[in-house]
Amino acid sequence: MATATTTVATAAAAVKMMRKGSVVSMSVQRIRTHLGIAICSYQHRIHQPQQSLLFVSNYNTNTRNGRYDVCGFTCYCTATGPPQASTPPEAELSDSGEGGEDEKEKLKKSANLLDIRVGKIIKAWRHEEADSLYVEEVDVGEAEPRVICSGLVKYVPIEQLQDRKVIVLANLKPRNMRGVKSSGMLMAASDSSHENVELLEPPEDSVPGDRVWFGSIAVDQNLPSPASPNQIQKKKIWESVQPHLKTDDSCVAMLEDHLMHTSSGVVGCRSLKNASIS
Repeated sequence: MATATTTVATAAAAVKMMRKGSVVSMSVQRIRTHLGIAICSYQHRIHQPQQSLLFVSNYNTNTRNGRYDVCGFTCYCTATGPPQASTPPEAELSDSGEGGEDEKEKLKKSANLLDIRVGKIIKAWRHEEADSLYVEEVDVGEAEPRVICSGLVKYVPIEQLQDRKVIVLANLKPRNMRGVKSSGMLMAASDSSHENVELLEPPEDSVPGDRVWFGSIAVDQNLPSPASPNQIQKKKIWESVQPHLKTDDSCVAMLEDHLMHTSSGVVGCRSLKNASIS
């Protein structure tokens, strides 16, 4: 590794530039002074000493080029390799726990922006223009029932839909499905072959409009307001959450290791274990 020797004044000037947020351009990865003060900078890397050298920083500052460290002794930069291999500071902060957030917790927060509710099917009929679709009127606790189209003809006899309690994803953008405006989605579990599909079922005591969330019962007290359909689409919240939804060995609906809850209990399906949910 290349080195250069400078005076304390030069080092102090470099520190002053860093404090102002200036970009400090160096052709070497380390400048060592005769007093042993080291200024270390290389792309966006947060530098650590080689091997087991003690690294005690007495000055940290953030600049547009990343973090710089001034240490009270000589240390060696281990940030080597091409710039494209560098790790962004945000990722390193997340790994170190400084300002980072657990990925599972972030996923749960995103999932709880979905407006998932208990619904009750009031009426169901075959779509006149699509053989694979049912059209349902579903009470989700609003002034008027929602019209929802679902591709369940192959999997659920129509007589099993009448007056049935279901789980509805209610803040998707409405879609025109062969001439019928569908305002929501019935959530269901399916096996890997997609040959078997079962609707998710809320607890028996739940009522239309009950909010569904992921986590413990205590989460109910701190649920965020649902995101708007535009936000759901723009931020691709459903697309980021859906791959992590499944049933467990007891057919209970889960988001990773977070239970799918209503105030009356957990949500599940009748018989599909370790099945994906969509």
